[in-house]
Amino acid sequence: MCKAVKIAVRGRVQGVGFRPFVFMLADKYKLTGTVQNNMDGVKIRLEGHAFDVESFLRDLKNKAPNLSKINEIVVEETDPQAFTNFSIIPSERLGTSMLVIPVDSAVCDECLNEMNDPNDFRYQYPFINCTQCGPRYTIIEELPYDRPYTSMKSFPMCADCRREYEDPANRRHHAQPIACPKCGPRVCLLSKNKREIDCDNPITAAIELLKRGEILAVKGIGGFHLCCNANNERAVAELRKRKKRQLRPLAVMAASLSIIREIAEVNEGEGEVLRSPESPIVILKKHQHYSLADSVAPGMNTIGVMLPYTPLHHLLLSDSELSCLVMTSANPSGMPILYKDEEAFDYLAEIADYYLMHNREILHPVDDSVVQLNNGKLDFLRRSRGYVPDPHTASEDVTGIVAFGGQQKSTFTIGRNEQIFVGPHIGDLENVETINHYKQELNHLLKWIDIPQTAAVIDAHPDYQVQKLVKEFNFTEVIKVQHHHAHMAACLAEHQVNGKAYGIILDGTGYGLDGNVWGFEILYGDTQEFKRLAHLRYTPLPGGEKCIREPWRNAVAMLISLHGEEGITLAKNIFTDKKAEIDLLKIMIEKKINTVYAGTCGRLFDAVSALCGVTKISSYDGEAAIQLAELADVLSDNEPYSIEIIKQETLIIDFSNTLKEIALDVIAGKGVHHISGRFHETVVQAIINTLLVVILNNPLTNRTVVLSGGSIHNRFLRERITKELGTRDIPVYFPETVPCNDGGLSYGQLVVAAAKRRASECVLECQQK
Repeated sequence: MCKAVKIAVRGRVQGVGFRPFVFMLADKYKLTGTVQNNMDGVKIRLEGHAFDVESFLRDLKNKAPNLSKINEIVVEETDPQAFTNFSIIPSERLGTSMLVIPVDSAVCDECLNEMNDPNDFRYQYPFINCTQCGPRYTIIEELPYDRPYTSMKSFPMCADCRREYEDPANRRHHAQPIACPKCGPRVCLLSKNKREIDCDNPITAAIELLKRGEILAVKGIGGFHLCCNANNERAVAELRKRKKRQLRPLAVMAASLSIIREIAEVNEGEGEVLRSPESPIVILKKHQHYSLADSVAPGMNTIGVMLPYTPLHHLLLSDSELSCLVMTSANPSGMPILYKDEEAFDYLAEIADYYLMHNREILHPVDDSVVQLNNGKLDFLRRSRGYVPDPHTASEDVTGIVAFGGQQKSTFTIGRNEQIFVGPHIGDLENVETINHYKQELNHLLKWIDIPQTAAVIDAHPDYQVQKLVKEFNFTEVIKVQHHHAHMAACLAEHQVNGKAYGIILDGTGYGLDGNVWGFEILYGDTQEFKRLAHLRYTPLPGGEKCIREPWRNAVAMLISLHGEEGITLAKNIFTDKKAEIDLLKIMIEKKINTVYAGTCGRLFDAVSALCGVTKISSYDGEAAIQLAELADVLSDNEPYSIEIIKQETLIIDFSNTLKEIALDVIAGKGVHHISGRFHETVVQAIINTLLVVILNNPLTNRTVVLSGGSIHNRFLRERITKELGTRDIPVYFPETVPCNDGGLSYGQLVVAAAKRRASECVLECQQK
C-alpha cells in the first residue's frame, strides 16, 4: 500500500548534515519526494510503500546526525505528488523563523584524518570541515542556513568541492562551509606593520616563531587569541607584562589528551568534555609533575586546558617541540573579544609580535566556553562557543520576553514559544565598546528569532547599565527582577522544580530590596515570588568599589564594625603597614562617608583572604576568593570556627566570632591551609544550621533546595553542602546548563517574568469568569 506524508522537523536540524541524512534514508528505503530547509526547520515530502515510510520515520528519529537535536517531528498524511525521485530542493526563506541556530563544532576525526593524509587534496588545509564539524553560528549572516547567507559566500566552490557538495553519498553533501586549498579561505602570516611574511607555509613559519619565544595573535573561529609557548617562561611572563594581566590564570591548548594528562589530573568525565564537539576550556587540577611555565597559572592548584578545536590549531600543535600553547583571549582587559582584523592590529599593536590571520570573516564573535566538573556535574563558568545559541526548553510559552541580564559576566536571553535562547558571553558592561558589542549581538539574535518585543526584564539595581540599555528598545513593559530571585529561578526552571523550594544563593554583589548589598541568602519561593528568610549580617564597605578591589579594606571594615576597638587592634596587628589608613577607615565607618552596607559571601571570602595574606589587593574579579579556595582541602577534617544565628523575623547569620578567631589564628602564625579549610567548613555549617532552623520554623514547607550564585563555583562548598543535605534526605539542585554566576542571570530573569505573566493571566481569567 502506497503512502504520502509531509513531515516537519524542528530543532537543531540545520547546519548538521540533516538534509543529506534524510536523502540517504529516502534512498535506503526507495522513497521519493523532497527535503527542504525553511524558516521553521526542515520540511520533508515523502511517498512510497507504507512499511518503508514507517521505517524511514523510525530511523529519522533514532539515527539522526550526532550534532542534530530534534525537538519535534510532525507527520501528516497528504495527497500524492507522483514524485519520480528524491531530491534536496532550494530553501524556503518566507515566514516567521522557528529555527534553532546551528552552533560551532570542533573539527571531527574524519576531517583530521584527511587533513593528515598526504594523498588527500585537503592535506594540511586549515579550513577542512564537513556536515559534522566546523564553523556555523560565527559565519551566519541570515537564516535559513545556506552558503550564500554566510561569510563563505566570498569563496565560490571549485569543481572538486562542488562535486562533493552535490553528491548525496558524500560526507560533505550540502556542507555549507565546504572548501579546499583551491577555492577556500587562506592563512597568512603578517608582521606588526601589517606586511605579509614571505614564506612557503605560514603555519610552519608561525610554529618556528612560537618555538623562538615570540607572541602571536591567532585568528580562530570566534575571535583572536594571544598565543605563545606555554613551556617558555620568558615568553609567558612577557605576554603577561604586555597584556597587563598580573596574576589571572592563562588558558592553554594542548596537542592531545595524553599531553594534558602530563600536566593535569583528568578523570573520565573531564576527558569526555575535553573531547566533545563543544571543546570548551576545562578547569583541571594540576598534576604533581606539572611542568608548564610558572607564569601560566601562578599560585594556582588548577589549570584551564582545552584541546585544539580547529584544523588550524591542530596544525599549530603538530610539532613535537611545541606540545602546549598559551591560548588566551586577545581582548585587552575589560574590552569585548576582538574579531575584526583592523581592530586586532589597533588593539594588539603593543602586545603581538606577529599575526596569523585568515580571510574568512567572523560575523558573530564568541569567546571560548569555560567549564569544570564540580562534584561530578557540569559547572559552566562561561557558556559561549559550542553551546550558544542552542535553546533551553521552557515549560510554557515565553514568546516576547527579552531579559537583559546584569552588569558583570553579562548575557541576554530571548523567549520564543517554548524555547529560551541564552546569548553568548558578553562581559562586564563597563565601557562603550562592550555595551556596543552587547547591543550588536542582541539585535542580531532578535532579528533571527523574530518575536514581538513584549516584555523586557532587567536587574533591579538602579545603577546597572541595563537600566539605560532597555530604553533603546520599544517594549510594552519593563519588569525589574531582584538579583538573587533570578539566580534561584534559573535553577528551579532548569531542573523543573515545581512549586516552592528553598534557595541558598551565595555571590559577591546583588542589589537588595532594602537598598543594601545582598549575597548570602536563604530564600523560599518559586519562579514567581520569594521571601527572604535568612541572610549574612551586614557590614560596611567604606569606599564602596575600592573595598572590593582592595580586600584588606573590607577585612578591616568588618573587624571594626563587628569588634570596635578590639577589631582595630586586631587589624593593626595584621596589616602593620596600614595603621594610618585603618584610622581613616574607622572615621569613614563612624560618619558613614561613602559607605554602603553589604552581607555577601564574596565579600566575606575577600576579607578572610586578606586577613590570611593571600590576596590583599585583587588584580581580577574574584581573585581573593579563588585563591583562598585553592588552599582548602575538602578531604581534611576541618573543625569549623564559631558562628551565631540571631533569631529575628529574618534570621541573621553572624560571622563575628569567626573573623575574630581567624584574626587570632593569623597573629599566632597558624598555617593558611589550616585556616582556609576551617573557614570553608564554617560557611558550610552556617548554611546547614541556618537552613535547619528555617525548616524547623516552617515544618510544612517543601524541603527541596536549589543553590546558585557565583560562590557556588567553589568546589569545597558545593561538595560539602551536597553531602550535608544528602545525609538529611534534603533534595538539592545546582545549575548545570547555565552558569551559576551572573552569566545565568538573564535566563532566570526571563523565567521570573514568564511566571509573573502567567499569574497575571490567571487572575484576569478568574475576573472574567
